[in-house]
Parts: sequence; structure tokens; C-alpha cells
Amino acid sequence: MTIKKILVLHTGGTISMHEDQDGDVETGLENPLTGVKTTLPNVDLTVESIFNLPSEHIGPVHMLQLQRRILDAEDNFDGVVITHGTDTLEETSFFLDSTLSVDFPIVMTGAMRSSNELGSDGIYNYQSALRVAVNDGSRNRGVLVVMNDEIHAARFVTKTHTTNVATFGSPISGTMGLLTKRQVIYFYNLPHRHVLPITDVQKTIPVLKAYAGMDGQLLELLAASHIDGLVIEALGAGNLSREAATGVLYLLSRHIPVVIVSRSFNGVAEPVYDYLGGGVQLERDGAIFATSINGQKARLKLLIGLNNQLSDNDLYDYLHQL
Repeated sequence: MTIKKILVLHTGGTISMHEDQDGDVETGLENPLTGVKTTLPNVDLTVESIFNLPSEHIGPVHMLQLQRRILDAEDNFDGVVITHGTDTLEETSFFLDSTLSVDFPIVMTGAMRSSNELGSDGIYNYQSALRVAVNDGSRNRGVLVVMNDEIHAARFVTKTHTTNVATFGSPISGTMGLLTKRQVIYFYNLPHRHVLPITDVQKTIPVLKAYAGMDGQLLELLAASHIDGLVIEALGAGNLSREAATGVLYLLSRHIPVVIVSRSFNGVAEPVYDYLGGGVQLERDGAIFATSINGQKARLKLLIGLNNQLSDNDLYDYLHQL
């Protein structure tokens, strides 16, 4: 049987932390996963601690560092497993999925309970991620997120609960696959994804959540602060108050791209209503609807598009597609 060579990149997070005597979870000097021995046959692991950070401390600069390490590994490994804190795991997985065109599996995992807590899920999720990474059916699927016996596509996965071990879900697409005791099972294939290379992540792109009575003053203040773009988690299918819509128009008049997603947990954003603040008029004014992703992912996609210096039309197409 062929030996599979897997690169493991530890980045920190709850999966590498422990609970102290007061019940608080903290980072230690040693990552408990570095000593874990896989029970999988015919697997050769190369294990690296690329950094050891809570996921709240991870940003696009660290995501780019991971991307470059994976590109360096492309010809030497059959798959990559990344352990990561869960709070921003969906963003790192989406960034890698959007900027890496490789055929081998890239599998991300984490834990909701630290290494010495009752019911710790870290080692189990780590072993599950390794199982997915060595499975031939995992190739050419983009970046995958594996937790709690489920496989999710980075494009659609999101964290749905603050503490539950079953926190990750894919509300739009559903779970891509499952792990049983003996099998790795996939239910569907993804549509083609548009991958863009990236070498720089220095852009300022805030994310705002819309609310009842939102005015346009904050949007005008943001325009004056020289932001590179803005993502708004709009109401319903992608609507805003009249005052906020006026603020969006102010931003667009200064050639600052505005991306609209929905603040709703499920469904997609699309222009439906034709009145001031409605999605139809927002799109007509030049706002871009990112139909199938949430605000944090739309921010990364806009970042990637701007750093590739896409034209207005190309940026629209890039953000609008699945």
C-alpha cells in the first residue's frame, strides 16, 4: 500500500490549550497535539508549529503565511492538515480555498474543548482530519473543515454556536460529507471555484451590520477615513434604511466598493425590492451583492479581488459568483 505523506501545520487555538485550576482556558508552552501518534496505517506525518496563537489573533497576514507554506509543500506531500482555533477557522479556510489551486486535500480542524477538559474533542477531530486528508475521495474538493464527524466545504461552513462541539454547519449547502467508523462519505461535489493568487493583504475593509434606524453618518465617516472597501450585512435579502442607502451612495461616489450580504443566518442576498434602500436600487447604484457568503468571508473575497486589481466589472463578477 502506498504511504501517504501529510504535512501537519499547528497554529494554536483551543485544540492546543488547556484548562487551569480555575477552569479558565489558556495557552501553554507545549502544544499537546505535537505528541499525538496517529493510528492510521501507511501515513508519514511531517509536523510543524507554524505559530501558536488564539484564533482571534490570526489575521490575513497569518493566512498568507499559511498559504505560502502550503505552496512550498505542493510537490512534497499528498495532503495538508491544519489545526486552528474555531473563532476564525472559517475565515482562514475560506482565504486558503480562494487563493490556492491545488489538487491534494487541505483539511482544517479545531476543538471546542481544550486538551484536559472533560469530553475534550481535539485529538478525535485531529485524527478525523487526518483520515479525510489521506482519503483519495478528498482530492480536488478545495479546503475542507472537519469536526464532530462532519466534513464541510470552506466556501459555506460557519460557526453556529459559541460552545457546542457540533458548532460548525453549512446552512446554505448542507454537510458535504460524514465520517463513520470505517468510511469517509461524500454527498456532493462543489461548483467550480474562482481561485486568485495573492501576495499582499494590506487593505482596510470594515464590516458593518445593518440595524433598524441605521443612518448614513457612520458611512460618511468611514469614507473620510480612507477605507479601501466596505461590507454591509444588510437586512433580509439585502436591504437598508433610506438614510443608510444614502450613505452607501456617498461611498460609491468616492469609488469605494460596497459589498452587500445578508445578516440573516440562512438564505442568500439578492436584489428583490425596488425602493430607496431596497436591494434593486442598491445594486443599480453600484453596490455588489455577494450572494452566498457571510460578511467575514465577503471581506476576504473583496480583499483578494482588490489586491488583484480587478476592474469594476470583474470585481462584480468575482464577488457575485459562488
